[in-house]
Amino acid sequence: MGMTGYFLSDGRYVPATILQVGPCFVTQIKTKATDGYDAIQIGFGRKKISRVNKPIKGHLKKCGDLACAYLREFEVDNPENYSLGQKITVDMFDVGSMVDIAGHSKGRGFAGVVKRHGFAGGKDTHGCRSHRVPGSIGCSAWPSRVMKGKKLPGHYGTDRKTIKNLEILDIRPDHNILLIKGAVPGSISGLVEIKKPKNLKG
Repeated sequence: MGMTGYFLSDGRYVPATILQVGPCFVTQIKTKATDGYDAIQIGFGRKKISRVNKPIKGHLKKCGDLACAYLREFEVDNPENYSLGQKITVDMFDVGSMVDIAGHSKGRGFAGVVKRHGFAGGKDTHGCRSHRVPGSIGCSAWPSRVMKGKKLPGHYGTDRKTIKNLEILDIRPDHNILLIKGAVPGSISGLVEIKKPKNLKG
């Protein structure tokens, strides 16, 4: 939903990201017996029922005719702890705990080397004609080609990124809001996934 600042108990002022988390609903339960692994599928966001196609309508019929905008799957240790249509809210999180947040970074389109790779660029003095260009990239007589992986202009952004071990600063259950210390991938209104760190099971 955006970013803001947050005062800690010791008086420090830190950047914080506001995330709307839920309510989410369990739309499918997968077990090792039927699917080969344990996981649940959850739905987030509402949309008009007329915007849902028939296969998805049939899929969501078992959990109460929900019309979810997004469906995502998460592995769990004990799928029997969940039931179809169960509501999942921010109550499952604790203030001070760590989470991993994944999302798609902002799309910048076709970008140059200064923006894409952080090149310093050329001089800004009088007579200089190479301000933001990559410069010479040739390999002389051998191997007489541009090596693979050379940092050059190109498509930048919209990559899936995961920021690990972000701290939960505050929880607002009345509005299903989490305040996370620092920044997360993506733009405002972008979809992110919040997971427990891999060293913690649940």
